[in-house]
Amino acid sequence: MSKVALLINLGSPKSPGVKDVKEYLGEFLMDDHVIDVPKIPRWLLVKGIILNVRPKKSADAYKSIWWDEGSPLITLSERLVKKVREHSLYETYLAMRYAAPSISNKLKEIHDKHPDLEELYVVPLYPHFAMSSYESVVDRVKEIVEKEYPGLKLKFKKPWFDEESYIQILTKSIFEVLPKDHHLLFSYHGIPVRHLRKSDSTSCHCYKRENCCTTPSEAHGTCYKHQTTKTTELVVKALGLEENQYSTSYQSRLGRDPWIEPYTAERLEQFPSEGKDKLAIVCPAFVSDCLETLEEINIEGREEFLSFGGTSFVSIPCLNDRNDWAQLVAEWINKGAL
Repeated sequence: MSKVALLINLGSPKSPGVKDVKEYLGEFLMDDHVIDVPKIPRWLLVKGIILNVRPKKSADAYKSIWWDEGSPLITLSERLVKKVREHSLYETYLAMRYAAPSISNKLKEIHDKHPDLEELYVVPLYPHFAMSSYESVVDRVKEIVEKEYPGLKLKFKKPWFDEESYIQILTKSIFEVLPKDHHLLFSYHGIPVRHLRKSDSTSCHCYKRENCCTTPSEAHGTCYKHQTTKTTELVVKALGLEENQYSTSYQSRLGRDPWIEPYTAERLEQFPSEGKDKLAIVCPAFVSDCLETLEEINIEGREEFLSFGGTSFVSIPCLNDRNDWAQLVAEWINKGAL
């Protein structure tokens, strides 16, 4: 039996031009896992407002981080897959949730090459569960397979936010860069609080109980905030940091609805006045450097922090195509059929 694995990352515009960015944002924001309102209001919001004002600003941001090879996220993802293939027993493919290479086209390519394939092992490249990332990938793959390849069985890698091997590699990647006299900020991608409530399998835990992230509950299996909190806790322990040596915040807030707090942008303004004028930032929600790490943090965040009195700013790279990370992903794949 053929052994095939599919890694899926977020995606990127095919160029930093306004037209391509607008097309990408349209697909991304029309996903009801991202903007979770009924289709008609979502269409009016995205097509009628956001896509008339946001693409130019986003295109300028993409231009500031674009590489000669193309999109950093896609380039780094391709480099990762190339290294994974060196260790994987499965034939390994790469797709993006949005834009190209699309999940639909990649599944067709896999089917054409392996028409008798019985099971596909899928690795959404997100350490933590969120309806706007991990769940969106899983639902999209299931939707296409049920419609186009109904005999194909699917097996998904679960979020690995607290797996020992992952924590070891993430910790090592931070330790290699972190100056001893810098405060460490874990900046995770933010999500609306309502997403946490919607993902609560118990419907009575997230944001409804005091200390909900640290109080044991089955809700934690799909709770983004608990899982990011746990990642921070495990890495901090491995690094041997004291409570005053690190912080956690959430970035990329969009709109006026309440999102997980504290917000990274606000903390960057506050740190210097708290005596934390030397800062290192790591973004564990991302496995590949992208717009949110290269522009939002390393350009915009750096400028903001320094303008409020910061004296040193270090941006810690994502895992990208590290050899140990590629080997771990291959190990997951090799165990995928067991």
